[in-house]
Amino acid sequence: MAIGPATARSLTARDALEAREAGWLAPTATPSRGAARAEAEAESGVRTAFQRDRDRVLHTKSFRRLMHKTQVFIAPVGDHYRTRLTHTLEVGQVARTIGRALRLNEDLIEAIALGHDLGHTPFGHAGERALAEAFPGFRHNEQSLRVVDRLERDGRGLNLTDPVRDGILNHSKFRSGIAGDGGTRPATLEGEVVRMSDAIAYVNHDLDDALRGGLIADEDVPRPVLERLGETHAARIDAIVCDVIDQSETDALPGAIRISPDVRAAADNLRDVLFARVYTPLNAESNTHRAQHIVRALFAHFAADPARLPAEDRLPAFADPPERQAADYVASMTDRFAIELYERLFVPRHWSV
Repeated sequence: MAIGPATARSLTARDALEAREAGWLAPTATPSRGAARAEAEAESGVRTAFQRDRDRVLHTKSFRRLMHKTQVFIAPVGDHYRTRLTHTLEVGQVARTIGRALRLNEDLIEAIALGHDLGHTPFGHAGERALAEAFPGFRHNEQSLRVVDRLERDGRGLNLTDPVRDGILNHSKFRSGIAGDGGTRPATLEGEVVRMSDAIAYVNHDLDDALRGGLIADEDVPRPVLERLGETHAARIDAIVCDVIDQSETDALPGAIRISPDVRAAADNLRDVLFARVYTPLNAESNTHRAQHIVRALFAHFAADPARLPAEDRLPAFADPPERQAADYVASMTDRFAIELYERLFVPRHWSV
């Protein structure tokens, strides 16, 4: 429909972006217009709802801390190993590539991807397991939602839209294969794309880091994986991404994000190799056990007396029990802060008479 000069002058930049979405997005995509928030607020004149969510996540303290949180290797010596931050960025790039090709909402995809691991503990999944032992029921996806809902902005939360919150909560695959058959599925196709992209990113970049670290050699990668997915890091990502794009359906309701059986089998085979040759051996190392001990000791210390928490991390309006407050604080820590705090609290200092 043509827009006359008078009407055009009254439109905001956001109106134009929403109109562009209406003309471009696939029928199964999630438009930003009308996206609900727990607390109603005035719309931006220049950004859509999902763009605002993306920006809110990007500017959080939790997002900045991801640069010093473990992906696989705990406190590695070397500048080129992945961290939780670089993992997050790689997930976002893979997901946006898929979403753009399928005409899904890239802003929603990016907001979910940037926020999906905000609640991850220090020391990666080893730290998550240790905190879950001390505080049963802890899961990083639920903690990520808690971060954006309640903990950021001094307890006010970010007031993100429901589709972004849903994607953050339901990105976890509960150790299922690359297609993510376990757990609750996201309500949007954009959330499904991030969920699958999380696995696409980690099986490829964890292999890259394991090769760099000498935990695995090129010849340890099964030949069928290389033949189906490719000989290089870039080729393998491209093969999986292109397959997901080819197999998925977004032009007719209800839509679906799919992967072909042979590509899925190859990716799951690669994932199994990583568990056998990388994740499981690393989990058995004394360094990992020491990191888990740090998590448990810090949790016990602060759960015993929440008054030990820094003032900015005590949120009395929530009236949360001590264990919940301690779990929030420990989960927020970077690897190096957790180590330094443990040393400050529990390691004797040299002293002179």
